[in-house]
Amino acid sequence: MMAMAIGTALDYVVILGYFIAILGFGLYFGRYTASTKDYFFGGQRFSWWLIAFSCIATVVGSYSFIKYSAAGFTYGISSTQSYLNDWFWMPILVIIWIPIVYYRKIQSIPEYMEARFDRKTRIAATFIILLYIIGYVGINLITLGRALHTLLGWNTMTGATITAVAVALYVYVGGQTAIIMTDLAQGVILLLAGLGLFMAGIYHFGGFEGFWSLLPQSHKYAFSEFNHPPNFSFIGIYVQDGLANTGALMLMHQGFIMRFLSLKSVTESRRMVVCWILVLAPLAAIATSCGGWIAKALVANGELETGAQDAFVKAAHFLCAPGVFGFVLAALTAALMSTTDSLINAVSAIFVNDIWRPYIRRDRSDKHYLLTARITSLCAAALGLALVPIFMKDTIYGAHGMFTAAVTPPVLTAIFLGILWKRYTPTAGFVTITGGAILIGLSFIWPDALVGPFNMGMGRDAYKFMRALFGLLASGVLGVVVTWFTKPKPAAALIGLVGGTQIDAMRQFKGGEPNRRPGKKVRVRVCVDETLAGQNVVRVSRPALERMAAEPGDLLYANDARWWYGGLRSVHVKAGAPHDADESDMRISPEDAVTAKFTQGQTIVLEKTM
Repeated sequence: MMAMAIGTALDYVVILGYFIAILGFGLYFGRYTASTKDYFFGGQRFSWWLIAFSCIATVVGSYSFIKYSAAGFTYGISSTQSYLNDWFWMPILVIIWIPIVYYRKIQSIPEYMEARFDRKTRIAATFIILLYIIGYVGINLITLGRALHTLLGWNTMTGATITAVAVALYVYVGGQTAIIMTDLAQGVILLLAGLGLFMAGIYHFGGFEGFWSLLPQSHKYAFSEFNHPPNFSFIGIYVQDGLANTGALMLMHQGFIMRFLSLKSVTESRRMVVCWILVLAPLAAIATSCGGWIAKALVANGELETGAQDAFVKAAHFLCAPGVFGFVLAALTAALMSTTDSLINAVSAIFVNDIWRPYIRRDRSDKHYLLTARITSLCAAALGLALVPIFMKDTIYGAHGMFTAAVTPPVLTAIFLGILWKRYTPTAGFVTITGGAILIGLSFIWPDALVGPFNMGMGRDAYKFMRALFGLLASGVLGVVVTWFTKPKPAAALIGLVGGTQIDAMRQFKGGEPNRRPGKKVRVRVCVDETLAGQNVVRVSRPALERMAAEPGDLLYANDARWWYGGLRSVHVKAGAPHDADESDMRISPEDAVTAKFTQGQTIVLEKTM
């Protein structure tokens, strides 16, 4: 059995220890979760660097190491394409989309659909997004199940079940805060393991030149050929991954919306996006693909025998000492858990906010909705597990590409047009989603007639990827045509929902005129004031307000002075009337002090956010 050939007892102890440590880590941070706001959005308090690592950990799923290492083994350096085609979404994300979801306090994508369009569009989007996210859970579970089968000889379903249970447990207890903090650790681990494996390979071959000389010439190009091979062409990857999949991650992935809303401000979210896409994503591209490159060089050197699907695991086993190999496999586990936890939490958020709260149990206590969210997390893990047998019928790359190409285009198109085009109508939004979904469904019945014209000469093998292009164009044409024959919403109803209305949205968010004057952070001392109970305001001295360029009524952010907490111990407050006591004192309500876990006399950092 292969389980006897790969890995030692020490490696398995390391993997088991990692599982236990991450589970305990996630359960520990459950103490920061006391409401649905904490469970879904982590209290909207975190720093950019923490969420940047959390986002890259979510993007790099367990399928990433297997999928991109397999592509790297077969096609070479061009396997990095999927991680390097996100940049053109950045302007839309940081200038338009993030301000919309933050200032309008959008809790879910379906909620945005109702605000921008109408109730029936929200219902249609809810169904498709849940299908998309639950399917993603299944893809991640099958990947780690297959990896554990290779390592331990377990049945794929057994490995998938064990990991599903572990992830569901800490998501159940800790919600978004537990996810963010565990993803920080897991993001660092997966980058260290992947990049460490690459450096070990370079060292083994005597330097980069030795490694590079062993790769075939065809493996040394940054991009694959335009339309060949059909399952790994440049245009296929760009359409399916760069347009459909990346667009879906940025605009319709509930897990990422919750990440954006967990940041302390829009400014922090923009810093996070720059770090995530321009710094961490290229590193992740190398970390996830290099196993395939190293394996190919080892095969060319006559040192290893392996196929593409086992390239990452076998290269790691060849290069790593016992225990270190276990750490690399723990990174594979980290990738699985850091993606699946976000997806499970996202399913829970949509179910509670878009199904349970508005239609089944209205006007219940927050504790009721928190319990419902936790139970839904367990159900989401079970549903994802039920999809594993379906995805077992295809390669991981093929299953992932086919699934995203089929599910994402209608909702993605509706959001894209909705945030950029004020004339885009509610009727058009509904037709874009439902009509686009119907046309994509019909493309499975008549693929030659519908997808064939868009396959760029690649034949039927490319249909699973090029269906994304057909779906985007079909949905877009429906939306544009219907818009010109239907009535749009009045401009007043679109404030904060489309690009160009950000200032008005900021006024709504604050409840007054935004203060955009640049100010400085100040260090103040916590003084718990019982007279401020229930007011969510703080009182500081006039000099402190002047240094922050703040006025009474402005929005402030009080944060633990120790930067490495990343906003975990913090709270959003409003500036009250200045006091005449010690200039360094900040008077805060008992409730806000408890929320931020501040203690009497503690020095904290206070800054103006708006």
